[in-house]
Amino acid sequence: MKTKITLLLTFLFVSTSALIAQDNQEDMAKLSIMSEYAKSKNYEAAYTPFMELRAKNPSYSRAIYVYGEKILEDKIEKAPEAEKVAYINDLLKLWEERAQYFASKTPAGEYGAMACQLKYDNKVALSLTNEELYACFDAAYKADKDTFTNPKSLYTYFSLMVDLYDAKQKSAAELFNKYDDVAEKVEGEVENYSKKLNALIEKDSTGASLTSKEKSIKRSSESYLKAYDQISSGIDNKLGSRANCENLIPLYEKDFEENKTNAVWLQRAAGKMSEKDCTDDPLFFKLVNAYHEISPSANSAYYLGILKDKEGKNSEAIAFYKQAIDLESDDFKKAKLNNKIGIKLKSRGNYGQARGYFRQSLKLNPSNGRPHLSIAAMYAASANNCGDTNFNKRAVYWLAADEARKAARVDPTLKKASAASVANYMAKAPAKADIFSCGCSGQSIKIGCWIGASITVPSI
Repeated sequence: MKTKITLLLTFLFVSTSALIAQDNQEDMAKLSIMSEYAKSKNYEAAYTPFMELRAKNPSYSRAIYVYGEKILEDKIEKAPEAEKVAYINDLLKLWEERAQYFASKTPAGEYGAMACQLKYDNKVALSLTNEELYACFDAAYKADKDTFTNPKSLYTYFSLMVDLYDAKQKSAAELFNKYDDVAEKVEGEVENYSKKLNALIEKDSTGASLTSKEKSIKRSSESYLKAYDQISSGIDNKLGSRANCENLIPLYEKDFEENKTNAVWLQRAAGKMSEKDCTDDPLFFKLVNAYHEISPSANSAYYLGILKDKEGKNSEAIAFYKQAIDLESDDFKKAKLNNKIGIKLKSRGNYGQARGYFRQSLKLNPSNGRPHLSIAAMYAASANNCGDTNFNKRAVYWLAADEARKAARVDPTLKKASAASVANYMAKAPAKADIFSCGCSGQSIKIGCWIGASITVPSI
């Protein structure tokens, strides 16, 4: 009897193992078929094995979801209007299933933003209101802010807030707080990709070759920086005149007493008033002093410098600006401060000092080419003062053009601005006929005054 039971159990075990093996082979076959079709972008043929495997064994492979996303996006794109909604809802469901079976590979912020963006892009078909869409983005952002990084979704998130404010469904305080929140998030992502790019620029400058992986990181970083630059401008444009002094001052005045010991609120309020040039109002003085008193920092010292500038106390302003730089430990933020101070000095005509700050900014954050354009503009503005002959004055524009070219070499967001500046400066520089007349082809010209540089005349 015992022998019969043992034989029966052995038979059942072997049979079960055979069924499992057969099942695995079937799943593997379906996965292989789906993958091959999807890789060749034959999403229509990939749909059936994808749906069968997804229904039968949803935890079998993450490839179900990686390729399934592309398969369903293709369905959404090609389906008749009457069928689109079903496929949209199925893609939303697919992301939920992915989070269920592959949670560690499905960041909540990233996939939450994707789901909300899909809903937003199809809001008419899905009959969704701006309020419902904003709630979707807000929940994803708060659930996992670190991985909510998609530039388009960050813009959409803020854009919906502005639309709700215009519809009187959100207050001015909520609008400005969300602006600060999203702007700081974008700035953080810009810092992240700038630091990656800076390391590669520094390696490249030594003559060392970048590895294929580093070249890929460089391309990715440049692409993201371009995208963040575009949405940063878009966010500012969307906010527009809603954040003007007439709106900001009464709002911050009303909330000051409640927040006068809140360093984050004070920093944001002072920053917004500085950005929107509301610094003549006594409230700015009140904000800055309260902020510096409870949280002395690079930002508070910088704002005190602005106050001294307003009072015409230039040397005291510079002292505070230098203090701001000394208080800042992060190179990216220190680079921004140097650039801001350079811009202020440039506006006062202190070109020599300004160039020093711009160069320090470039040293700390070489992937930001804007200081190159500022230096080029100062060279061009000094052409008449820094050349001793008409030819040499115009030769300064070669120097300006060379500096402007550097901006495009390091900063992917400035290619158009750089090209426009170079074209402008070269149009003002000596032409071939002028070089021929002076007989100075290939010679070096020394440029005096604050510029103190040499330029080689192009050979003809």
